[in-house]
Amino acid sequence: MQFDPQTLVYDANGLIPAIAQDAADGTVLMMAWMTRDAVMRTLETGRVTYWSRSRQSFWVKGESSGHVQELVEMRVDCDRDALLVLVRQTGPACHTNRRSCFYTALRDGHEVEIMAPEPG
Repeated sequence: MQFDPQTLVYDANGLIPAIAQDAADGTVLMMAWMTRDAVMRTLETGRVTYWSRSRQSFWVKGESSGHVQELVEMRVDCDRDALLVLVRQTGPACHTNRRSCFYTALRDGHEVEIMAPEPG
């Protein structure tokens, strides 16, 4: 069956959440938003492209930082309202210079930092 991005369920702002996961080891790296055009650009170029809500523009991951996300596979959830983007990540995925944006765990009612920033 041919993929049609119009069949995805976008929110009132035309956005769909996209979770980036390391294709090699399964680490959940980050969550960001995509528009229909960002989905298509990602599929066409192989470079993961998100929609920046703050800048109201496309954001190709790694364009300025060099921390590129190369698309391995895109998956659609059962309700078609979220995406899983399996990637080959170069460098840290998080703007805090950590491998993952999910570096804070909630343990016994406390926040615990479980991942330090990468040197550099």
